[in-house]
Amino acid sequence: MSNRIFRMTLLGLAAVAALTTFSASAQGLRPSSGAGTGLTGNIPVRTSDAQRQADYIVAVVNSEPITNNEVRARVIRTLQQMNQQGTPAAEADQAVVVRQVLDRLILEKAQLQLAAETGLKIDDVTVDAAELNVARQNQLDVPELRRRMVQDGMVPTQFREELRNQLILNRLRDREIDARQRISDSEVDQYLRDQQANTDPSALELNLAMVLVAVPENASPEQVATLQAKAEGLRAQAVAGTDFATLARTASDAPDHARGGAMGMHPADRYPDIFVQATRGLETGGISAVVRSGAGFHILKVLDKRQGGMATTVTQQHARHILLRTGPRLTEAAAVERLNDFKRRIQSGQADFAQLAKESSADSSAPQGGDLGWSSPGQFVPEFEETLDKLAPGQIADPLVSRFGVHLVQLLERREAAVTPKEQREIARGIVREKKLDEAYARWLEQVRSRAYVEFREPPQ
Repeated sequence: MSNRIFRMTLLGLAAVAALTTFSASAQGLRPSSGAGTGLTGNIPVRTSDAQRQADYIVAVVNSEPITNNEVRARVIRTLQQMNQQGTPAAEADQAVVVRQVLDRLILEKAQLQLAAETGLKIDDVTVDAAELNVARQNQLDVPELRRRMVQDGMVPTQFREELRNQLILNRLRDREIDARQRISDSEVDQYLRDQQANTDPSALELNLAMVLVAVPENASPEQVATLQAKAEGLRAQAVAGTDFATLARTASDAPDHARGGAMGMHPADRYPDIFVQATRGLETGGISAVVRSGAGFHILKVLDKRQGGMATTVTQQHARHILLRTGPRLTEAAAVERLNDFKRRIQSGQADFAQLAKESSADSSAPQGGDLGWSSPGQFVPEFEETLDKLAPGQIADPLVSRFGVHLVQLLERREAAVTPKEQREIARGIVREKKLDEAYARWLEQVRSRAYVEFREPPQ
């Protein structure tokens, strides 16, 4: 396997979250499931003329203002996210939410200023790729995505700028934090000893799969009843023995339906509370009742459940890729265009993936036609792994940018496999790394915040 694209980490660090869902994960928010318009991602919220006229400066970060409308729009998106994750916005202390949102905006401004000072930029081609992924995740093309934004009073150029900012924040974290972390064997050994001794009943980890029947925001009672009946019918099929992954791929409205609805092994507190409650009494293989959230109706299957300890099974993926390294002779934009051409030629039957990899890939897997073999979760850099997770077997992703260059990735196969002792150590290394990354990132954010001059003006409303 290629060592150059491997890095031990867990899914969910959102190093390139904006390529699939426009998220505020770097500041602690989970990705939106498409509040408001039904589109995936935090699309800018419409602001009325009266609100624009009443806009004012809430705070100044160094020399850059944060306006009341910026805070209002982010608060609305945050409350929408809470609804979709099973936490009713009506139960939230909105004063606390406003304060947290303002703190996040201050941190974002300070980080973006640091990125600008150090020359970190995202070109238009990369933003184009991010916008295209958001559109495809919502089963739209880009013109239709923009048209729907305009219909809802949104500004597509503002959306693109927010995508660009999120990509900059992700690149900045990768450069300042992620690339500098090293995990020793003694740290892995200690984690494994701790897990073996763990008898805490709250140390629950779950791997759930989901089928989602989406409910439009302004659905009538009749539409809701029809969609609920559809969800109950899908659940009945699952209980009767229909392959759950097939149901997810053919009937689910979730963005990641292509991978059979599997959401990965995570601590229970990483899942929405309603998912944890719905599966609490189920054993591995169990199917939940239909669950309603702000996004729609969910059917959940328990793929794996463990109380402390390490995983005994894991979903492995067999993939291949072509890597183009960027530099003075090959810009990122040119690499993306070249790989887009490769993808078109492969899909039209004019070229062979393996042969192109042998001829063009800058990775050590090139002699093997780009074949990376079977991999377990946590073996690839987050952006590479998150892209793989969303592919169906045989599918080729759009060009993917990572710290190593630009990749064209194809998923060949996916399987469930027993975890070997060596793989357990690799998984443990990823978990330890994620924890260290989070701790290092929190310390770094504190330093960025302490160096920024922040002047508070009028409180947000």
